[in-house]
Amino acid sequence: MQIDLTPFRQTFLDESVEHVAAMEEGLLSLESRPDDNELLNSIFRAAHSIKGGAGSFGFEDVAHFTHSAENLLDKLRNGEIRAERALVDLLLRATDMIKLLLAAARANEGAPGEMATLLAELDQRLAHGGAALAAPLSAGPIAVAPSAVSSAAERRVTIHFTPSTELFHTGMDPLLVLRDLASLGKIVRAELDAEQIPIFEVLEPESCHLSWTLELATEANDAALRDVFLFVEDGARLELTTANAPDTLAPPAHAASVSPAQHALPAGSAGATPVPSSAPTPAAAKRPAAAAENASIRVGVEKVDQLINLIGELVISQSMVTDVVNHFTPDRLQQLRESVLAMQRNTRDLQERVMAVRMVPIGSIFSRYPRMVRDLSGTFGKSIRLELEGEETELDKGVVEKVGDPLTHLIRNSCDHGIETREKRLAAGKSEEGVIKLSAFTEGGAVYVEISDDGGGLDTERIRRKAVEKGLMRQDDTWSDEQIHQLIFQPAFSTAEKVTDVSGRGVGMDVVKKNVEALGGTVAIHSQRGLGARFRIKLPLTLAILDGLTLSVGRQMYILPLVSIVESFRPRSESLKTVLGRGELMIVRSESLPLLRLHRIFGIDDSVQDPSKALVVVVEGDGRRVALLVDELCGQQQVVIKNLDANFRRVEGVMGATIMGDGRIALILDVPGLIRLAGVANDVALAAAS
Repeated sequence: MQIDLTPFRQTFLDESVEHVAAMEEGLLSLESRPDDNELLNSIFRAAHSIKGGAGSFGFEDVAHFTHSAENLLDKLRNGEIRAERALVDLLLRATDMIKLLLAAARANEGAPGEMATLLAELDQRLAHGGAALAAPLSAGPIAVAPSAVSSAAERRVTIHFTPSTELFHTGMDPLLVLRDLASLGKIVRAELDAEQIPIFEVLEPESCHLSWTLELATEANDAALRDVFLFVEDGARLELTTANAPDTLAPPAHAASVSPAQHALPAGSAGATPVPSSAPTPAAAKRPAAAAENASIRVGVEKVDQLINLIGELVISQSMVTDVVNHFTPDRLQQLRESVLAMQRNTRDLQERVMAVRMVPIGSIFSRYPRMVRDLSGTFGKSIRLELEGEETELDKGVVEKVGDPLTHLIRNSCDHGIETREKRLAAGKSEEGVIKLSAFTEGGAVYVEISDDGGGLDTERIRRKAVEKGLMRQDDTWSDEQIHQLIFQPAFSTAEKVTDVSGRGVGMDVVKKNVEALGGTVAIHSQRGLGARFRIKLPLTLAILDGLTLSVGRQMYILPLVSIVESFRPRSESLKTVLGRGELMIVRSESLPLLRLHRIFGIDDSVQDPSKALVVVVEGDGRRVALLVDELCGQQQVVIKNLDANFRRVEGVMGATIMGDGRIALILDVPGLIRLAGVANDVALAAAS
């Protein structure tokens, strides 16, 4: 009887993601602990688990590729080769490919085109005992080690290869393809055709303008030669001519056709036969779409047991209420009240337990950054160490998945702009190694994530000059350092002296702010010149349920998130000040705060107009504090957030809505959005502080 394994495919794919993460974490530790046999065994076991499961479920590409990586790991484990940086780099690239292969398997797509190239590199490292590959091919004659091919039936094949100009966009490297070709024989001549390279003024560095002419001594058949170019044929031109064979190679049916006007043949190539084709690129040559977010959550048995127990308690409470209602008499009113209270307690406990099921450790996101920092430190030629703290802090799964991109931007900026070069650090009396610390902790019903470094800190004066230049502030404005630092979140704002592949275009920090605010969070900055900078992200525990303060403005009810509230009080008339052309201010313990009247923002006529008879709620958002004028505070409660975008449209200053206990709809206020909606200038309070 054949067993249908289809229901277990998703479980295997989810577990494989964890195995790949374990491999990557182990490889990052391998350079500092090359002789740790247990570490090597754990990496090998993770790879072996992926390979075994992939074979069982018919994921042949995953099994085949992981098998090659496993062979190299086996040599490491047996002490036949050493864990040098170049080898660890290759194995880390292999883990990246396994991620892509698993994503392709999840989406029922073919393997990415880069797999064949990386697989060949793994096999060559394995064949050469882990030694690095030879130097890259270059213009002019080159020497390539011949393969173990008998010269008895050798023939000479002239190969002219012109890749597509879009080749680099697919992540392919033509030099690796040519190295694969060398494994089929001996390259006796290799020349780079540089005639097609445009002049510097019109050169596009992301396009491929190169072509090669090679002479290969080989006994490989036609199909083997064509297979080398299988993953780079789309938009390319391939010409094969046999010099000492009875007839010329037949044109392969799958080679791509390119206009002769676009790819002129080099001198001396007359008589070569172009190899036309119009076949589309095979699915295997395309990079799979990014893996979808993991739709499953691992839940401990104890959490499930608690849910089952609470369901039992809730059923009992419901039976008690039903019995009292069905046989109600006035003398049973107290019993009904107690039964309803018991049901409320059980419902509240059930809500908390269900929400706890969605809570996952933030370490699942933190684990991706040691690899990123390692790669960036090599890119910038810096020595950088990443320290992690508070990985066990739990957040709603939806928040954890969406906070990854903001953290990535901030850590990349710390590596690029925050941590100085070795020379600058030593000149400043610092250690050669820079430190970036990523930590998380819970405080006051919210989760804080901090990214700090011991680098040079933000250059406040440079930010000020750039802001004046862009018209974001005036030369005579007296802003605080915190307000000036917040300007780096403005779109297209950058003080970088040069643009790198990582940062410097001013398109990252505004994304950080928008993404964090979309989660109902805030970003604060603390920096000291020469000592480093700290970015603190404040996030809600969950996106589904919100702890809020209910307030009224006229007959309308609103919910203000508790995480945004600093304090509330009834103001005195003398605390209110008006700045000509700027708006109103509220003096709170010698601090001037802009005053926002909610009834004006939302156009409510039947509200309290006199501030001394209303209430003021001081809130914090968008890096600033403001005072909101409301009629009454009705109490604190938890509300379920309903998205307005899906059923209505996006409303500035409102993050969503909820249904109150009496059936009325209450809007949930977005503090940063309110500040933008009211057009509060950054310097309102400071301009009138005197």
